[in-house]
Amino acid sequence: MYENKIVRIELKYGIVEMKPEQDYQEVIEKYTKDGWRFVQVFAPPIAGNGYATFYDLIFERQTNE
Repeated sequence: MYENKIVRIELKYGIVEMKPEQDYQEVIEKYTKDGWRFVQVFAPPIAGNGYATFYDLIFERQTNE
């Protein structure tokens, strides 16, 4: 059996660029060191301009159940 974890990275938009609130590479490294396996990044186009306002990083790990 597996358990899942979703970590949301909010995106902030400036005049010229968008910037994540956290460095997603550091987040992935942190969770993989804790035994989580990175599965996927999900970025839904939900803002009025068609761009995502966040990324969801999806992790999983096996449980003992």
